[in-house]
Amino acid sequence: MSVIDRIRARPVQSALFAVAVLASPLIGFGAAGYASSLGLVGTSDGQVAALLKERLPKTQVSGLDCSKVAGLCEVTAGQNLFYVDRSARYLVIGRVYDMDTRQDLTAARLLEINPDMLVGGAAKANAAAEAGAPPTPPGSAPARPSAPSIRSLPISTLPAAGAIEWGPRSGRTVTVFSDFQCGYCRALTNTLRSMNVRVIERPISTLGSRDLANRVYCAKNREEALHAAYAGEPVRGSGSCDTSGLDANEAFARKHGLAGTPVIVRGDGAAIEGYRPREFLAGWLAGKPS
Repeated sequence: MSVIDRIRARPVQSALFAVAVLASPLIGFGAAGYASSLGLVGTSDGQVAALLKERLPKTQVSGLDCSKVAGLCEVTAGQNLFYVDRSARYLVIGRVYDMDTRQDLTAARLLEINPDMLVGGAAKANAAAEAGAPPTPPGSAPARPSAPSIRSLPISTLPAAGAIEWGPRSGRTVTVFSDFQCGYCRALTNTLRSMNVRVIERPISTLGSRDLANRVYCAKNREEALHAAYAGEPVRGSGSCDTSGLDANEAFARKHGLAGTPVIVRGDGAAIEGYRPREFLAGWLAGKPS
């Protein structure tokens, strides 16, 4: 049983978080040596790691980062992710959102830990999950899918209409077939926003979100509307417009068998299905083999 399973077996102490009150606050010199073995930088991080070793002796902690969220330390244990306060007394299982950047930090981190969690055929599984299947609990490791599907797509045959362009014009160009109801598309968007890339986003509405795509496409400020849609916020300044370009996107997706989202297409037409972390994307968009 994983640490997440052991903690979930206990009663929930708060309506907002699943909190486990851990044992003794005492720390021994042996645990301090464990902190050093993690390669942690900074005395405070080392103390937290040592306390974790004392209180969760059967958990193999593989990473600890106390710099991302004030008052919380992110803990990775294999493919599990949870949080503790700096006293390591309170353990938190749940999602952490950055409301300034509109980013689900927990989801993004889980995707970094498990970079193959949505590739190839797994994109179709994601579509089913987003349509109503029970979500994977936070901290749980998804089943490992098959190797990624890499192919070429003739995106030059698509009309200019149907594209929503955003990001710096000076960066590399990447085309993304997406759905505004797709959680992995949202995570990919947050990643691309942190990179120097120009995104040509082409909604294909695989999850029944065509009405939302229409409103985003017909908004006065499409880029602003796009990020609002991913954040689950109202799309403002929208009206009626010619949405035949979105029809062309969906016809292209059907013709080329794009049943799931996101699909990422490089300037040379090379395409991959599914979310990828920033490090992978930086190399792949530069033309490095995956």
